[in-house]
Amino acid sequence: MKLIVGLGNPGQQYRNTRHNVGFRVLDEVAERLSARFDQEKYEALFATAEHKGERVMLLKPLTYMNLSGTSIAKAARNRVPDPADVIVVLDEIQLPLGTVRIRLEGSHGGHNGLRSVIEHLGTQKFPRLRIGVGHKKAGDDLRDHVLSTFAPEEKPDVERSIKTAAEAVLCCVAEGVPGAMNRFNKTK
Repeated sequence: MKLIVGLGNPGQQYRNTRHNVGFRVLDEVAERLSARFDQEKYEALFATAEHKGERVMLLKPLTYMNLSGTSIAKAARNRVPDPADVIVVLDEIQLPLGTVRIRLEGSHGGHNGLRSVIEHLGTQKFPRLRIGVGHKKAGDDLRDHVLSTFAPEEKPDVERSIKTAAEAVLCCVAEGVPGAMNRFNKTK
């Protein structure tokens, strides 16, 4: 089984913010797999499905971004003992808007949600798919930036990256993370 996690914040007021692209990617994956987030457990909304013969659990933590690791660790302990089978989808301000990048492992890079995941899983060795949400402007507050919505001119790139990220997640499940990296790390 693969555990696919989208990082974000629960609540309608956060739905279209930069910080919630992880949730939006999972919504797109769920739609493609005809899965529904109609179950609540592990302090998260979750759905189960199958893709190319592999069982998957989609998880949207309800703990807010900076505490995501508590929910993910609970689900992982009960469903997927190997962190390499946990794929975390998150926003990234260090990447240009619309860019999708997959890594097998790595540090949190200053992302507090990812920091929480690393802390609670006890390892950095799990795949993550980062979606560029645009750099903050000089002098802008980071919190205000990630909790802001996208400008109208940014929306086409964001929508395209959400669809590409969903395709990349499904590729990770079907072909493995290295294959998905070769295919998706080359394009915006």
